[in-house]
Amino acid sequence: MIRDFEKYTQKLLRDGSAAADSIRLYRLDDTVVASREDEWLGVFSEVFEGLNIAALLFARPSLPFADLLVARAASGADRLLPKDSETRLFLHDIPFIRRSEWEDGNTRALVPLLISGLRRRKAVLLEGHGIVATGGLTVEQAYISFSSVFHATFVKYLLDLLYEGFRLPSEEAAFDDFMDAWMRPVDAAGLEFEDYPAGREAVLWELCRVGRYTVEKGLVDSFFGNISVFDGKTIFISETASSLDELEGHIVPVEMDGSSTAGLSASSELPVHSAVYASTGCRAVLHGHPKFSVIMSMYCREECEIEDCTRNCNRKRYACGVPVVTGETGAGGLAKTVPPAVMESGACIAYGHGVFSVGRTGLREAFMKMVEVENVCRREYSRLIR
Repeated sequence: MIRDFEKYTQKLLRDGSAAADSIRLYRLDDTVVASREDEWLGVFSEVFEGLNIAALLFARPSLPFADLLVARAASGADRLLPKDSETRLFLHDIPFIRRSEWEDGNTRALVPLLISGLRRRKAVLLEGHGIVATGGLTVEQAYISFSSVFHATFVKYLLDLLYEGFRLPSEEAAFDDFMDAWMRPVDAAGLEFEDYPAGREAVLWELCRVGRYTVEKGLVDSFFGNISVFDGKTIFISETASSLDELEGHIVPVEMDGSSTAGLSASSELPVHSAVYASTGCRAVLHGHPKFSVIMSMYCREECEIEDCTRNCNRKRYACGVPVVTGETGAGGLAKTVPPAVMESGACIAYGHGVFSVGRTGLREAFMKMVEVENVCRREYSRLIR
């Protein structure tokens, strides 16, 4: 248990998603065990009693975007409605509790509000204090929920700024601080790759190494995205729900001819990878969720009546010169739109979802293409916002 506390605290710090002095982890054993003793233990012990959960994470995001979104929300609103894929698939919406609803010196008044919100969703924003995220069985699940909220609020706030500009007195100064600290290009200098890895062990090693690179460079939160290599017969692909920075033992060999059932445990994006290999002759596919690529894929000034752009937009669009495709995960959607798009330029951005990039000889080209896409999207965002 203590090892889990340390592991996920370090992941939050590596991701840059949580303020170091704010991270609190709780696990239900016979009683609620906390990673640190503080004034919140009594509150969250009562929350555990009111919910069927085993773990909880409470931390203040490293950026003020979640609080700014709450402050910008309409009077009477009680949830945020981001439209990125992680929200659509895992969160649906993000409930929030305004500071004015409870902050009168009595934190016990917060308990029923937290229980109500966390019965509906896996995480709740607590204005001025942070994100409360739960895990039904593990600390890992609470970490995933926190990461999903951090990603969703990051994308929504910066996208809203492009459409609406600054609306609060404190926003512009906070945004300038963010730009100074976060808007450096992704630097891939010094990374090592092996093109045409020969043999099963070499393929597995390369997948694990490049999976770690993808997380360490901020191109995906560790539990999202997927990666594969094709040797002409077998697709070696990350397992469903695996962490890209911990792929050892979580890579699935899937025969291209469908002769095995191994694909049942493979990433849900296996149909996309299979379709790319069948139509392009590439040897590697990488899928990540670099934040500015996601933001720029959703930025569109065209007037139309389409309500669900993720599935129903049939316009040929580009973000920073990169094709933007639509479609749901699986054989019926992205598996049809991604292959022709990556044949065009080596990469594409799935609307609100992330980048698919390919390599003809191995993962080096796929990784560097994703870095290139994210960096050009960062530059374009900076140009537009200024």
